[in-house]
Amino acid sequence: MKRRLSTAILALSLTTAAAGCYGSNGAFNAIHDWNGQVTGDKWANSAVHLALWIVPVYELALLGDLIIFNTIEHFTGSNPFGK
Repeated sequence: MKRRLSTAILALSLTTAAAGCYGSNGAFNAIHDWNGQVTGDKWANSAVHLALWIVPVYELALLGDLIIFNTIEHFTGSNPFGK
């Protein structure tokens, strides 16, 4: 079981690296920019930032960027988030 998991992780890593689709991480940056506009209070922004890491919003955005959005940006030449 452990060997299958490590093989799957290696295959996913190689597939992503082989495509050369390093992008601008538009989904993550859009959420992060939104967090900066929630309030003018730095403590509230920090609390929202922490909550977005705990709830896995940032993690899902980074995963979407890694697998989907950066790949689209690589092959089409345009950012799906318009930045």
